[in-house]
Formats: sequence, structure tokens, C-alpha cells
Amino acid sequence: MLAIVKKEFKTYFFSPVGYVFIGLFLIMFSIFFYLDVFQYQSTNFEYIFYSGATILTFIVPILTMRTIAEERKTGTEQLLLTSPLSITKVVLGKFIAATLIVIITEICTFMYFIILSFFGTPHITTALVTLFGFLLLAMSYISFGILASSVTENQIIAGVITIGFFILTWFLPQFNTIFTNFSLINMFTKFPTGQIDIADTITFVTFTITCILLTITIMQRRKSVR
Repeated sequence: MLAIVKKEFKTYFFSPVGYVFIGLFLIMFSIFFYLDVFQYQSTNFEYIFYSGATILTFIVPILTMRTIAEERKTGTEQLLLTSPLSITKVVLGKFIAATLIVIITEICTFMYFIILSFFGTPHITTALVTLFGFLLLAMSYISFGILASSVTENQIIAGVITIGFFILTWFLPQFNTIFTNFSLINMFTKFPTGQIDIADTITFVTFTITCILLTITIMQRRKSVR
């Protein structure tokens, strides 16, 4: 599995994908940082991640839409399906590699925390809890994005499915409160307050594992058909 992680991780930086993801996130994050700190005179590092969660909704597909769809389109999927590595290791390797890109992005956001230290005293504990929740949200998004990529060979379709699903779960609670527990972005909003909600954490992890298992199942069925 380590070989898959290394291969996928290097692919993100041998192509523009990794740089585009990190660059887009930091550019948009910087805009919200400027508005929050300089326009509204706030020194709460964690509040910027409310906007950061929205950014993820639209840029995670950059990481995930090619993960499996491209393999199928170029014909290299056959090599994966017939390789000595299990499908489980292949899928987990792709998931971990994409997650590492998000972790690098999160580490980059600490420069904003340092900047805020010159204007006030941001809470490091709350900031760490926020980053933890943000990572859980990102992992959930990545796992679904890979699942969407596994059902089509068209990267654009995979990206549209992913964004469409995220937006749907985002707005569902506005139609009926019964859908509140199905909104990933709503569950994240508790973390910037410094609270680690056990129920929401379990939901994030369960959602991630479910999407990964579904992806493995789809790949296994495709392997058995071949």
C-alpha cells in the first residue's frame, strides 16, 4: 500500500493538481482572512475555517475526480485490477495520498495563525480542534469524491457528481430539519467553537469508511467481471 501512496502523492506534484489545490485554497482562504481580520477586526483564527469548509466543497473534486476515472479512461485500471496488491490497498493508498495533500494545506494555514499573533492572542487549543474537524470533513469529502470517480471514466462527470452531492447535503437542512444530521458541513460548524462532538466525529468517520468500502466493492465487482 505504501507504494500506491508514494505513487499517488508524487503524481499530485508531478502534475499541476496538487499545486492547483493548495494554491486555490490558500488564495481563497487569504481573501476571507483579509475580510475577517482587517475589515471586521477579528483575531479568531478558527472562524476563518467556516469559509474554509465552503472552499473545500468546490475544490476537493480537483483531488479526487481523476483518482479512478482516469485509470479507467487510460486503460491502466486493468493493471491495478490484476496487480498483486489487493483492491483495498489500492483504494486506501489513493485515499491516504489525497488526505496528505489536505494535511499539507492545513499546515500552510498556520502562517495565518502566526500573523494573527501580532494583532491579538488566538487560542491554540481551539485552533487545533478546528483543524481536526476540518480534516475529518476533508476526509469525508475525499472518500465520497473517490467513490464518485469509481463509477465513471469521465473526470468531469465525477467532479460534478461530487460537488452536486456536497451542495445537496449543504442545503437539505433548509428544507427540513430532519436532514440536519446528514449535512457534513453543518456538523463541522461545532468544531470552530472548540468542541469535539463525539457523535459528529463518529458520523464523519463512519461516512468515510462507508464510502471507501463502497468504492472497494465497486472495484471488486469490476475485477470479477473481467
